[in-house]
Amino acid sequence: MLKIEHIGIAVRELSQSVPLFEKLLNTSCYKTEQVESEQVATAFFKTGDTKIELLESSSAEGVIARFIEKKGEGIHHIAFEVEDIEAEMKRLVSEGFVLLNEKPKPGADNKLVCFLHPKNTNGVLVELCMERK
Repeated sequence: MLKIEHIGIAVRELSQSVPLFEKLLNTSCYKTEQVESEQVATAFFKTGDTKIELLESSSAEGVIARFIEKKGEGIHHIAFEVEDIEAEMKRLVSEGFVLLNEKPKPGADNKLVCFLHPKNTNGVLVELCMERK
């Protein structure tokens, strides 16, 4: 069974979005992090068992900047926690899904991550994530 680990939301500026989400969720941002490989700055919130990850592009050419340019701010991806990311990647490929990265890569919040191509998931960018050991 997959558990929703977090929902990623693309934002133009963390400096404006963090206070907004702190008011909205009635909780403080508990962590910010730069993920250089993805050209993003992140801010995390926890609400119940789910986390919200705000994503700001740290580069005009970054994936989040391109997403916002095309679609505007909003939900970027949904992430599911898996116990064995490599086994889950292999299973999904055998089911006909297309992976955006062939091997798990380091992501924010001490996770290994892999994304599924949204053309195979009804337009939803799906992230698999597993705690790094």
